Amino acid sequence: MHLINKVLEPIPHHHGHVTIPVDRHKLARKRWRGAATDGEDFGFDVPEALNHGDCVLVENDIAYVIEQSPEPCFLIPIGEGKQAAWMGWMIGNLHFKAGFSDEGILVQDDLAIEQMLERESIPFERVTRVFQPSKSGGHSHDHEHSHDHAHDHHHNH
Repeated sequence: MHLINKVLEPIPHHHGHVTIPVDRHKLARKRWRGAATDGEDFGFDVPEALNHGDCVLVENDIAYVIEQSPEPCFLIPIGEGKQAAWMGWMIGNLHFKAGFSDEGILVQDDLAIEQMLERESIPFERVTRVFQPSKSGGHSHDHEHSHDHAHDHHHNH
């Protein structure tokens, strides 16, 4: 078994690549086990969660790359200004993570979101995509950074 504790960057030049399929929920963890499509076993113990497309090992000219599984999502086309802001607020208010692309807002297929979209007559499309929510978007209740807001308020006149 290969124990992985970091991503290889930049991705080295290689002749071929083999994927390590994993779903989004397992990929969000820092410690997990997985197997590549060629049967190689991997153990992951990483400081930060890995992402779709990360190269974790190069051996015998083969790069091993994380491949996040596509999952059912809703694709919501983004309208103009106020409508786009309102959409973001509605989704954020439900505490769901969202991904943003040129196509629109991508959110996980969930009954609460579906009911909100239908109630508000918001057009959406069912798609199957690799869902990569924005890291800074939405509410994440596991803050891993400190909030040091010390300010110096001495005014010299």
